Amino acid sequence: MLEGCTPYPDEVAERYKRDGIWRPQTLGELLEETTARFPDRLAVAAKNRRLNYSELNQLSDRLALHLLEQGLRSRDIVLLQLPNVWEFNVVFFALMKIGVMPVLCLPPHRQAELTYFAQLTGATGYFVAPEFRGCNYIALAREIQAAAPALRHVFALGAGSESSRNEGVKYLDPLLAPLLAPLPAPMLAPLLDDSHVNDSLASDSLELRTPMDSLRQLRPDPYDVAFFLLSGGTTGIPKLIPRTHADYIYNARVCAEVLGWESSMVFMVVIPAEHNFPLGAPGMVGALSVGGSVAMSLTPDPPTVFEAIQRDKGTFLALSPALLIMLLNSPEREKYDLTSLRFVCTGGQKMLPELVDRTRAIWPWVTVGHAFGMAEGLINLTRSNDSLAVIRETQGRPASPHEEIRVVDDDGRDVTPGEVGELITRGPYTIRGYYKAEEHNRTAFTADGFYRTGDMVRLHAAGPLTGNVSVEGRKKDMINRGGEKISAEEVENLILAHDSVHMVAVVAMPDAVMGEKSCAFVIPRPGRTLALAELCAFLIARNIAKFKLPERLELVEAFPLTHVGKVSKKDLRVIIADKLRAEAGA
Repeated sequence: MLEGCTPYPDEVAERYKRDGIWRPQTLGELLEETTARFPDRLAVAAKNRRLNYSELNQLSDRLALHLLEQGLRSRDIVLLQLPNVWEFNVVFFALMKIGVMPVLCLPPHRQAELTYFAQLTGATGYFVAPEFRGCNYIALAREIQAAAPALRHVFALGAGSESSRNEGVKYLDPLLAPLLAPLPAPMLAPLLDDSHVNDSLASDSLELRTPMDSLRQLRPDPYDVAFFLLSGGTTGIPKLIPRTHADYIYNARVCAEVLGWESSMVFMVVIPAEHNFPLGAPGMVGALSVGGSVAMSLTPDPPTVFEAIQRDKGTFLALSPALLIMLLNSPEREKYDLTSLRFVCTGGQKMLPELVDRTRAIWPWVTVGHAFGMAEGLINLTRSNDSLAVIRETQGRPASPHEEIRVVDDDGRDVTPGEVGELITRGPYTIRGYYKAEEHNRTAFTADGFYRTGDMVRLHAAGPLTGNVSVEGRKKDMINRGGEKISAEEVENLILAHDSVHMVAVVAMPDAVMGEKSCAFVIPRPGRTLALAELCAFLIARNIAKFKLPERLELVEAFPLTHVGKVSKKDLRVIIADKLRAEAGA
């Protein structure tokens, strides 16, 4: 395995191989396998292009050869930071075919994070859009190169101008020609047409210089690192999560199997494709493994998402609860035909029962479900045939029967079934360590290889919810009020039942005596307001312990969000701490 990564113990790895859990297959070979079965079936849809499997496979082959000609080599590491465009799929599989390992960076990452990733990994290349949502990524690339000289290659979407090409940027359109019919304007300008791939290879000699069969000689080790995902990064810069071809293919296949995916399904990529949820849990890789289609929504803005669902007949919508609320609240919703949807699945944070009910009421033809997991590995899913009680009250159960989970107290002892504790896990797609993070790994993993998730959960051991996990909050989100632990999510669930409350986030605020007290940030319903005394009286009437009552109420119009659309409790904690400091100095 790549230096700086923690391998699975030999006896564990051999067992996974022997039992057929890990297959000797790379992600590039997975695409080739599906192409052989469904060559003419739609693989990727976007506003301006539609690619069938043969076209996607051809394009990724051709780009892989060009990347080799440009100087990339097997086991090089690159930064991949593209928006949700069709090219993401081509670039991803091209890299998989030649063993180049991308760090999957999110579009909002900027100089501080990207420079750190480049310096940590010795990255040699950077894939970007020239400009997206007001950011000039070419200029950003120059800043990163100044601090990380190993970053020699910059690859950008579109055709570029003569001056930009002379500056050393390699643009993807010329590399993919003549397979691509020309677009009427550079990519990420207005997306106007429905161009298709051209099968002619006659006008370019690349295939004569470098036969396609040469790619097979560069096949990476299926059990080595394929790419790096990023940790949640709620404190500081995210850590790098090495995922192998074999573990990720199993991850995606088992999710697709649990969800009953078939070739007719259309997976909507709404949150950034570089994130684990839309990539393979269940995601793009899962959809392509069964011959399904992937539909790219350029942004998560409601009109863009609705247009993509209507245009591409999306059947599976994966997003965060915060983004789902945005879609449900959007006045644009009624303008589009969304009846193709069959499953709405949220991940990244807990979907509260009230949101389950509201989604079912607005879109009664869909099944609502949860994907609770982490880029480090473990994925829990609700199933389409689960009871309403399971869907409302739990976040599902492990997708893989080979995943081991335990719920433990602060001393690492298993708690009594039904009690709240920290979820720890190990299994065939849960990593054994972050990349080049030896010191952190000593605390993030147990001596026997269990990953400490930091999620506080309850494992149901009896009744209709048996085997399912209920998330009670993040360990670090537990508010410690003078030694009494308060689950923020427990209090949030109760507050959401108040008629004046649209959304709520409960966070810790510093207190000189108690250490921490709780503050409730509330977005009120239109035309409504709320006072702290009224809220506390409401909670007391629901028999909540008095130490759990919020001791400050902040009414706001919106919550800050993380890169993937989660409510940023980190930012809320900073906001209230700053307010308290300002008030103390007044």
